[in-house]
Amino acid sequence: MTGVVATPGTSAKPTAIVFDLDGVLYVDHQGVPGAAEALSDLTQRGYRTVFATNNSTKTPEAVCQDIAERTGFTVNRDAVVTSGMATARYLASEAPRCFVLGPPALDASLRAEGIDVTTDWRSAEAVVVGLDRDLSYRRLADAVLAVGAGARFVATNVDSTYPTPEGLYPGGGAIAAAVQEATGAAPEVCGKPYQPMRSLVRSLIGEGSAWVVGDRPETDLAMAQAEGWLRVLVLTGVTTRREVESVTDLADITIESVADLPAILP
Repeated sequence: MTGVVATPGTSAKPTAIVFDLDGVLYVDHQGVPGAAEALSDLTQRGYRTVFATNNSTKTPEAVCQDIAERTGFTVNRDAVVTSGMATARYLASEAPRCFVLGPPALDASLRAEGIDVTTDWRSAEAVVVGLDRDLSYRRLADAVLAVGAGARFVATNVDSTYPTPEGLYPGGGAIAAAVQEATGAAPEVCGKPYQPMRSLVRSLIGEGSAWVVGDRPETDLAMAQAEGWLRVLVLTGVTTRREVESVTDLADITIESVADLPAILP
């Protein structure tokens, strides 16, 4: 175990561990070394594990498959929460007809909650924006037109980037920012660290305390702080050692990798 930085009073034993995915368990298609062993260790010791991602491009089933293929660890679908799921649950009570600037998995999450998805911006009551790797100018323009005509503007998350072996790629937040810049409207945000995602994560944790393991202070660790959970920062994603050394109070505990986590848990 190397480079562990902890603040005083962080040794209380949690009942659950909440993991981010991209930048924590894997980077793009490459698993973080030691991730599977760490998860197996925690499971054997009786910790409840929850996997919460701002990535709306995957269904929970696909997330489970990604974790298995990239790390070798098998995850139960009921332990997974995505920002697409949080967005669908957030909109379910009103079920507005949605124009989606995002992936098919986001469409599926919305439809699973009884929400109608339309490709006609003129009939849209809400515009839902996620990471859209097939983004076109025409569809971006349609989203802007719909918001300009009065449709609600909802973002699955506002993560500006996500990590890959090549470096940082633009995330769903970069696309939401384009719509916001063109319309002047700020989105209702559903992913970490906002309330819709926190509510879903809390429903999986149940009673007790939690540690949140993430690579983004502004999303993963901000969610932990809002809920009174302990913040564990890993340096395998978007946050660098230099940032940790130059900014105070980024996290309660900083570790190089999720592989170091079992050694610091009570």
